[in-house]
Amino acid sequence: MLEEAGVSVNEFFSLDKETIAGRIGLTSTARLPGQDELDRSIVRAGMERQFMERHGVHACFIENEDYPWRLRDIPDAPLILYALGEFDFSSDKVLSIVGTRRSTPYGHHRTTNLVEELGKYFPDLCIVSGLAYGIDAMAHTAALDAGLPTVGVLAHGLDTIYPSSHRDLAKRMVKNGGALLTEYPSGVTPYRKNFLERNRIVAGLAEVTVVVESAIKGGALSTANDAYSYGREVVAFPGRVGDEQSEGCNRLISRGKAKLVTGASDIMELTGWHPLCGGERVVQRRLFPELEGTEKIIYEAVSESVEPVSPDRIHILTGLPVSEVMTALSEMEFNGYVLKFPGNRFAVS
Repeated sequence: MLEEAGVSVNEFFSLDKETIAGRIGLTSTARLPGQDELDRSIVRAGMERQFMERHGVHACFIENEDYPWRLRDIPDAPLILYALGEFDFSSDKVLSIVGTRRSTPYGHHRTTNLVEELGKYFPDLCIVSGLAYGIDAMAHTAALDAGLPTVGVLAHGLDTIYPSSHRDLAKRMVKNGGALLTEYPSGVTPYRKNFLERNRIVAGLAEVTVVVESAIKGGALSTANDAYSYGREVVAFPGRVGDEQSEGCNRLISRGKAKLVTGASDIMELTGWHPLCGGERVVQRRLFPELEGTEKIIYEAVSESVEPVSPDRIHILTGLPVSEVMTALSEMEFNGYVLKFPGNRFAVS
């Protein structure tokens, strides 16, 4: 009706009511059923428009060309998205990475290693997650470290960041070619149900959803189930039987809702993605070329373990004397090649 009368969106919010009423054929005193609610909605929409202009927020409507094309295909796609950042959502390669907030060193290693390996072959890859604690934050950080754009899907308006400790991370994401995305206008706070609704967007944006770690219940499984229901690929890293944060992944795999994945080569095989920079289809684990002798042997042994390992375990794996292992580990930790975890255990950095 407004468009037919020649009233643009800008005019709707800037012209007085009498002028608009005249344009659409109503008297200035005419009031429609629900007019009070409509008036409040108009005021609220005007405030949102001002907020968007002030902070550089862009609105993507579902019928617009800039709306994420994969997301448009899901049956419960949001009608509107609010985006902060310049990321082009028409990207061909989008990977969602999700997992528990209570991540372990195993989850940290798997997340960072996967993103790092894929980033070597696919500089156009985008990593999507939910900016939460644990695996989400690790996925975003790993993407930034690999020079990849990363998108955070929020469960609230863009006038806040939750958790607040991730504010600097969010700024880095936007600054480095990524974006923050939400279906909620400013002023909407992070209610519990919003996170469940948010998960469908994380799943809908990507070609593949990767579950790194998850307990039996949690948001990561919700995202995985959404992706599965949309006919998207779901993969999960397996964990040891009895490990609480791997029970969800193991269940997804055992029930056929997720394919088992161990690294970047599995993702490449599943998607058929061809490396832009050439090379073998099987991605090799990165080694530090400057490492030699004992340190190189230890680094290779530690990098092959899915969990942090003790000096005694390294001794068993390599045959090196424990004293030599301890000396080398101290030097490698100082130089940033390995990380030390509680219990005197070590993992590659």
